[in-house]
Amino acid sequence: MSRQSLAVLKGVGPKTIQALQHLGITTIEDLLTAFPFRYDDYRPQNLAELVDQEKVTLRGVVVTAPVLVRFGRKKNRLNFNLLIDNQAVLVTFFNQGYLAEKVIEGAELTVFGKWEAARQRLMGIKLLSFNKQEQLAGVYRSSKEIRATQLQKLVKQAYELYHGQISDLIPGKLQKKYHLLSRQQMIHDLHFPADQLTAQAAKRTAVYEELFLFEARLQYLKQIDQQPNGLKLNYDNQQLKKFISQLPFELTPAQKRTVNEICHDLHRPVHMNRLLQGDVGSGKTIVAAIAMYAAVTAGYQAALMAPTEILARQHADKLFHLFQPLGINVNLLTGTTSAKSRQRRELLQQLAKGSIDILIGTHALIQNGVEFKNLGLVITDEQHRFGVNQRQALRLKGNEPDVLALTATPIPRTLALTVYGEMDVSIINELPRGRKPVRTFWLKKNQLKRAFSFIAEQLKQGKQAYLVTPLVSESEALDLQNAEQLLTDAAKFFAPEYQVGLIHGKMKSDEKEQIMTDFTAGKTKILVATTVIEVGVDVPQASVILIVDADRFGLAQLHQLRGRVGRSSTQSYCLLLADPKTDYGRQRLQTMTETTDGFVIAQRDLELRGQGDILGRKQAGLPEFKVADPIKDLKVLETAQVDAAEIINQSNFGKTTETKPLDEYLQQQLQLELGFD
Repeated sequence: MSRQSLAVLKGVGPKTIQALQHLGITTIEDLLTAFPFRYDDYRPQNLAELVDQEKVTLRGVVVTAPVLVRFGRKKNRLNFNLLIDNQAVLVTFFNQGYLAEKVIEGAELTVFGKWEAARQRLMGIKLLSFNKQEQLAGVYRSSKEIRATQLQKLVKQAYELYHGQISDLIPGKLQKKYHLLSRQQMIHDLHFPADQLTAQAAKRTAVYEELFLFEARLQYLKQIDQQPNGLKLNYDNQQLKKFISQLPFELTPAQKRTVNEICHDLHRPVHMNRLLQGDVGSGKTIVAAIAMYAAVTAGYQAALMAPTEILARQHADKLFHLFQPLGINVNLLTGTTSAKSRQRRELLQQLAKGSIDILIGTHALIQNGVEFKNLGLVITDEQHRFGVNQRQALRLKGNEPDVLALTATPIPRTLALTVYGEMDVSIINELPRGRKPVRTFWLKKNQLKRAFSFIAEQLKQGKQAYLVTPLVSESEALDLQNAEQLLTDAAKFFAPEYQVGLIHGKMKSDEKEQIMTDFTAGKTKILVATTVIEVGVDVPQASVILIVDADRFGLAQLHQLRGRVGRSSTQSYCLLLADPKTDYGRQRLQTMTETTDGFVIAQRDLELRGQGDILGRKQAGLPEFKVADPIKDLKVLETAQVDAAEIINQSNFGKTTETKPLDEYLQQQLQLELGFD
């Protein structure tokens, strides 16, 4: 039933299928689990029960002839009076003049609409036929291409045809333990509830099922990864200790702990799938470098994939200087390396022969033709920037290589269960010794010159500065205009003593590279930038960042941007320039001035925004739940995780009638995720 095409339904042709696909509905299963987000109550109410501005249903006798008033092009108003509880109530419909022929004096009518208490008026939404009385009606998410009423009819048709094929996915013992409905009953009662209590009971089951199935999928993936078919990297422990001892700084206790956790995984014959989570500037890169060195001493190659070319080049430069004295060959492959160039051909030949030990790159690493001789370790930086398929494609470049994902996006516990549930997590929860927290100040927009004066004082001390403008995704032209205006203002204030540069996303790669080279070398003292510098850019001499229109950034993004400074032992500063118009905007800026702890900020962001966009739209990897909310339903989520782990880890999982449907469902989901239909 789950993979059955929508084309089997009456009235569903190519256009309707396309419209449903835009709503994320591609199969009968999708349609039956596209639940209403609220219900309209079509049961008639008494006037004494009505609440102002709420939607209500009223039934009465028409006591005046309908009056249709036309005004403007295609605009009209229909008025009539209903007698309800011996009281006349005015009913008004806008732009539904065609209803006039159904409004007959002396006839009984049922009307659904919004109640206006001050005028004792019902703003009509629809006239109800008798079969809609005494029931709730689900309200569905719709689009311009497909109306909610059409969706409702398709759901009804699909349920009538396929309800007999709906299997329970939650094992019976858990259904009994939590007094849950069967899956068939749950789907029926969410779409066609008899009353509010019925709908609530069905939603309770649906919330648990959705969170349980999600956690079961993560446990299933984790179990597959932990099969003893991974690589066992027999690295040279003495060489590794010597390498760490010769670093120009001592690792923090947190870095030492995470290195031990990763090396323990590398040495096991079980596939590693580990997340290294640490705040901006906490030193994740050196931990990743130690892991790569371990892989190389074991005779394997390592690959690191970064989300932007700027970050990939920066990683390549750092690792080249770190490993060159040890005779380790580090190379870089990006999308700008021409597919037909001699340089690329030679690089790919060396990679296939095994003479390149470590390859750094962007998504170019997963293109066809990029073949490793013996890939043992795959690292993705800012892993939430890559989709599941991209991460999987890099992993498939080797024979079950170990996987290490890096992220500087702190995630509170309330979301860690949903974002990284299938991974083992290592956390670097302290900054390197000598680092000082960045001091953050919030200024009004008319204080730009004051901010410039402060920056000038920093420049006199040999420091550098970032000036950042927000991106307006709807208009690249406006983005550029904002950045160029800031460049003009800065040049006017700082020139000719200090050189001001500009970098933005529309520039060619070689232009961006040259600008970053000039800034890193100190030739350019001030860099005006869009959020292209958000992730990973590391210039220790940069001690101040000014963020213009800071209220247009999310908290997580502001924290990432602030992380571009404070990367040395000198005191650094973040200046937020904004006049927020909302409480939400003011709270975000206030939070930034109060703490530099990324985990505190992430939790605050979660409280302010809810789960919807905590890591950035679509890039986050955060699942879109249909009925559950992992913030409000955290206790259910934690219970579901424990239950899922217990069920999936049973030795007879999938072999009993109770667990077979769940096993088949999870196998199907895994195939879909990896692109197999």
